[in-house]
Amino acid sequence: MTDITMYDLPGCPYCAKVRSKLEELDLEYDVIEVPRSHADRTEVERVSGQTGVPVITDEANDVEGMHESDDIVQYLEETYA
Repeated sequence: MTDITMYDLPGCPYCAKVRSKLEELDLEYDVIEVPRSHADRTEVERVSGQTGVPVITDEANDVEGMHESDDIVQYLEETYA
């Protein structure tokens, strides 16, 4: 198990942006695929308080439920670059 977990929806361009940054920085991470239906996204809602994706958690830095792809990319660059 890794410290970073990403909540992802295949085909989501915002998720792809975050995945690309994680891979660019050569970071290991776990992926949890969320259902297409927002009503069924109970796990990501529990973690982040909303149903949109992408969302990441980073146990090493006490980050839980960070959303918004631009914010996540900026966080990853500042923390891991």
